[in-house]
Amino acid sequence: MQTVAIVSLVLFTLIIAAAALGLTRVILHLRSVVKTLDALDGGVQVIVAKTATVGSTVDSVNASLAPVRNFAESI
Repeated sequence: MQTVAIVSLVLFTLIIAAAALGLTRVILHLRSVVKTLDALDGGVQVIVAKTATVGSTVDSVNASLAPVRNFAESI
């Protein structure tokens, strides 16, 4: 009976150690993903800032070209 108990404890310890190792690897991968997403979010914010003026610029160009459009429609 003593041998069976020791073997069982060793097996349980190995199973728990393998699960702990797997969970540790998952945690490390998730930290890497978080770092990548943080960098990506920073890049997206830069793009948003640089393209914020596009809407007002397009409206300004359309307003400037209104006489040309009116002339082209009259032909």
